[in-house]
Amino acid sequence: MDPTLNDQEPESTPPADQNFNDPGEEPILEPTDALPEVTLECLPPTIRDAATRAGWTKLMDVQAKAIPYILARRDLMIQSKTGSGKTGAYLLPILGRLDPRKAACQAMILVPTRELALQVSREALLLSADSGIRTAVAYGGVGYHAQLEAFREGAQLVIGTPGRILDHLIRGSLSLKALSILVFDEADRMLSMGFYPDMKRIQEFIPREINAYLLSATFPSHVLRLAGEFLRKPELLSLSRDQIHVTETEHVYYLVPGMGKERSLVRIIEAENPVSAIIFCNTKATVHFVSVVLKRFGYDADELSSELSQKAREKVMARIRSGLLRFLVATDVAARGIDIPDLSHVIQYEPPEDPEAYIHRAGRTGRKGASGVAISLVAGMEQFRLRDIAKSFSIDIQERSLPKDEEVETTVSQRVIALLEAKMRMRDRLQVEHMQRFIPLVKSLLQNEEEMDLIAMLVDDFYMATLNTPPPQPPEVQKSSVSAGGPDAASGAKKKRRHRKSSRSMAGSRSDSGESTGETEGD
Repeated sequence: MDPTLNDQEPESTPPADQNFNDPGEEPILEPTDALPEVTLECLPPTIRDAATRAGWTKLMDVQAKAIPYILARRDLMIQSKTGSGKTGAYLLPILGRLDPRKAACQAMILVPTRELALQVSREALLLSADSGIRTAVAYGGVGYHAQLEAFREGAQLVIGTPGRILDHLIRGSLSLKALSILVFDEADRMLSMGFYPDMKRIQEFIPREINAYLLSATFPSHVLRLAGEFLRKPELLSLSRDQIHVTETEHVYYLVPGMGKERSLVRIIEAENPVSAIIFCNTKATVHFVSVVLKRFGYDADELSSELSQKAREKVMARIRSGLLRFLVATDVAARGIDIPDLSHVIQYEPPEDPEAYIHRAGRTGRKGASGVAISLVAGMEQFRLRDIAKSFSIDIQERSLPKDEEVETTVSQRVIALLEAKMRMRDRLQVEHMQRFIPLVKSLLQNEEEMDLIAMLVDDFYMATLNTPPPQPPEVQKSSVSAGGPDAASGAKKKRRHRKSSRSMAGSRSDSGESTGETEGD
């Protein structure tokens, strides 16, 4: 059995009293009408039988806490680390709610990648064995025959990537008229890969009265907005700490080579694909260097330091206020007074000299009920400085392995395919007919290895264009309404949404006072 489903290893948890949000903000609390957690022995016989088939002896924390909400048909957002058992937390109660006598799709699980679709389908088959429930899995990059056959046989549980699911819905080979349960697994990754337009089109096929569940490692603002569009009065459940709450910043660091640190930064950006980020450097010279590198790699980046002329600073600030800048590279002094509410990531290109500066940097993300990620790049002795900072402030900071070239290639390839498929679906019949004239040319290029670079160049140009004009994200909702147990939670602010042109939204500075502080930056 896959260890991610029911790994009994305990998780390490950061201190519950550490919170990097503004002191004046109200904390997210556990729902006032919270349901008590359950044990395996208390569950209905059908669910107990499924657990027995999987060899379970007890429920993991996320399962014990989440299952009662799903059985009670209450929409839920679940934040829990990989390997915590969250796949089983939704599969078990969903399988208990399906009717094997009804040959129609009753539950659908959307996932970002083929690999996750296969993993979830394997666990579903293990748990549903001998129950009469049929599972279908649908993802791109393979033929349609097996998927069509599974739909024709009346699969009650459908698992797939948004793009391929949408293809079947448009073709009419999949019907969601009997759907009652919808799950978004790894919602943050789905948005990162550009699936939002597909998810919105899928919504047109979904019945009005369903239960929806959203799982995500983090809950940045754009994920909360997605919940506001698909979930009804969702409640928040987080198991990233000892107590249930969601307002937090995830702290991670990458140990990178001292030489070529800028290339490690690009690799991390490609893997993480932040919606928006401030990249902090300690000196003006490093700010300029990093900004130039990012621009040369094709990223939408700009710099802010005291060395810039007033006109240049105003130009950068205008881009920030209009939400047109994705990456801001800055020193601590230059970034003072700039508030970016939708900031998903803070990246520290180098640890700060002053330990308290780490708190101020990290506190730029994870605001107003949303979570964020604070990433540090450390080389050589810098890791010891970062560990001292973490120890001083009781921060649980996790090490991540620097993504390998093959991992980055796989991630980017999956993202490109998803974006290309979405673009293809937007073409009408005449446009599809018109492009057929290039198929002989494409076949010719594919047969000539020396001309592969031409295709690679076209794909790279398309991908970099999407980075500078990213696919739309969920429109803004009142993030202040997202509180666990609140009457409207994430969806209560739908009436006050306003659409933005770009998903990489970096809202305008409330005030740029304090930028001219008289302090000097390091050289």
